[in-house]
Amino acid sequence: MINRRSTLKSMALGAVSALAIAAVGISSAQAENKELKIGFVGVTSGPAAAWGTSNVRSMQARAAWLNETGGVKIGNDTYNINIVTFDDQKDPKRAIAGMEKMAQEGIHYVVGPNVDDGAAAVRPVAEANGIIYFPYAFPKALYQKPASNAVLGMIANYQSGPAIYKYLKENKGVKKIAFVAANESDPLSQRDSGVEAAKALGLEIVAQNDTYQNDTRDFTPVLTPIVALKPDLLVLSGVAPANAPLLIRAARELGYEGLISTETAQDAKVLEEGAGEYANGFISVGGASTPEIASDQMKEFVTRYTKMFGEYNDESNTKVYALEYILDTLKADPAAINDVAEFKKTMDTFAAPNPFLKGDAKLSYVGATSFGQKRQLSVPMVVNEYKDGAFQTLFVGSVD
Repeated sequence: MINRRSTLKSMALGAVSALAIAAVGISSAQAENKELKIGFVGVTSGPAAAWGTSNVRSMQARAAWLNETGGVKIGNDTYNINIVTFDDQKDPKRAIAGMEKMAQEGIHYVVGPNVDDGAAAVRPVAEANGIIYFPYAFPKALYQKPASNAVLGMIANYQSGPAIYKYLKENKGVKKIAFVAANESDPLSQRDSGVEAAKALGLEIVAQNDTYQNDTRDFTPVLTPIVALKPDLLVLSGVAPANAPLLIRAARELGYEGLISTETAQDAKVLEEGAGEYANGFISVGGASTPEIASDQMKEFVTRYTKMFGEYNDESNTKVYALEYILDTLKADPAAINDVAEFKKTMDTFAAPNPFLKGDAKLSYVGATSFGQKRQLSVPMVVNEYKDGAFQTLFVGSVD
């Protein structure tokens, strides 16, 4: 059912994108506005489709809203925002082709890719063609010098993992921890970071070498030896949204009674359909907003998104930020529209009101501690617990 749903969602994305483009349509009053193209290169099909779909829909919903209200004033000009998308199918070669397409269209700002391999693969194309890109991928080398064109769009696993394990150690009595990961570079890297964080907290690691192929559908053989070790916490490192419910169900059917967590964002509907009550208590990184901190503008974004696409993904609470950061940084330095060197200069001192949070929260670039330079979007670190078809906030943190 999950594979079929993912396929249907990816097939529907093209049709929905067409509807979104219509919604972004230009009224006669806006006809004299210039056009600003912002790109997306990432995964919108397959087991990880929810990650990129959330990106695309967030960008389209926000662009439609901005265009509807007259466009975006940058310097002396007003622009209608046009979102140009490319599904890389989680394939690094296709990601390269997508970034080359963006370069050919003269696009300087691109959101994505969504996984480590794709984000690393497009780096040469981005740097050679003056493109700043915003991956949802965690390798530090992408954001550390001499690299300078990639900006991390979310909280990294090596930032959220230690916070989650520490919280569970202090509040849930977790002492023994086990890791399982798909046999791919992205989840394996996240597993290694998780193991390092667990060791630093003094947790006993009972399993860390168990892996599976990403197209696995029966996880019982993978999890049987791990469940027998009775860990207090089972970490599904870098798990794709379509695989998470299968792993959770298999663990629970084997009699596992401990906690289960991941540092990747998940889809509540996929969890509900694939694991049902078995998913209750599952802990994951959520979208960068909660009902308690969401502004009226954030609530309106959710309403518009839901009306446009018929559903909402909590991860879009994070994914809404990338386009906002791009546009507000361009407002701060209009010369950056065609010169990414100007954009990079502006990042160091940039600050603007955060429209999605209550109070006086600011948009700013962070990452100096993790990367030695400001190459990360400042978004709240929200950690969720799944219960009965929806995510509930477990705790909120931040990074510098």
